[in-house]
Amino acid sequence: MEWLTDTKIPIGKWAAGIFDWLQINGAWFFDGLSITMEALIDGILWVLQTPHPFIIIAVFGGLTWLLQRNWKVVLFVILGFLFILNQDYWEETTESLTLVLSACVVCMGIGVPIGIAAAHRPRLYRFMRPVLDLMQTLPTFVYLIPAIVFFGIGMVPGLIATVIFVLPAPIRLTHLGVTSTPKPLLEAAQAFGSTPSQTLWKVELPYALPQIMTGLNQTIMLSLSMVVIAALVGADGLGVPVVRALNQVNTALGFESGFIIVVVAIMLDRMLRMERR
Repeated sequence: MEWLTDTKIPIGKWAAGIFDWLQINGAWFFDGLSITMEALIDGILWVLQTPHPFIIIAVFGGLTWLLQRNWKVVLFVILGFLFILNQDYWEETTESLTLVLSACVVCMGIGVPIGIAAAHRPRLYRFMRPVLDLMQTLPTFVYLIPAIVFFGIGMVPGLIATVIFVLPAPIRLTHLGVTSTPKPLLEAAQAFGSTPSQTLWKVELPYALPQIMTGLNQTIMLSLSMVVIAALVGADGLGVPVVRALNQVNTALGFESGFIIVVVAIMLDRMLRMERR
C-alpha cells in the first residue's frame, strides 16, 4: 500500500494555495465584507442591549402575538425571557440573538432569491445540489479555519461560518415551496393573463410561504447550534460559558448555559412556527 500513499493527491496543499491567493488578492473584498458584517452585528446588538430588558421582552411578546394569535405562546415567550433574566444570562442571550438574527438576515436575503431562481431553472438546481450537500456535510470546524484567516477573531468569522453552514436550508425549502405550487393554480393564473412576475408574487410565493417560514425556522435553529462553535473563534454569546464550562469541567455552569440555549431555541421555534391552513 506504500505505492498508493507515495502518490498522495495534494488536496491540502491546493486548498492552502487557494486560501493564500485569496488572502493576498482579495483583501479588499474581505475587508469590505468584514466592515459590513460588523456594522450589521453592532446595529442589532445596540437595538437589543440599549433599551431596558422589559421593553425587549414586551416587543418579542407583541411580535409573538402578531404571528401566532395565541396567548399561551405569548405567555411562554415572556416567561422564557424572564427566566433568562433570573439566571443572569441576558447579555449573553442578546449576543447570541444578534448572531442568530444576523445569520437570518444574510441567509434569507441570499437563500430565498437563489431558491426561487433554482425552482424556475432545474439545471441550476441540479448543479447546486452537490454544492449544498457539501456545505451541510463538511464538518463545521473546517469552516472556522478560512474564516479566521480572512476575518480574524470575533463575531464576524463566527457569523461567516454560521452562514455557510445554514444557507442550504432556506435555499432547499424555498425551492421546495415554489416547485410544489399546484399546476392548476399556475394554469389558472396564466389563463387570466398573469405575467411571470405576477405569478411569482401572487401565486407561487403565497403558496410557498409556509415552506419559506420553515426555512427561516431552520435557519434560526441551525444558527443556535453554531453558537458554541462560534465561541471558539471569539464570538460572544451563550457559547462562551459553555466553552468555559468544558475547559473547567464545570457541570453546573455547562448545564445552566446549555439549558438557556434550549429555552431560547424553543421560544424562537414557537414564535415562528407557521402551518398551512
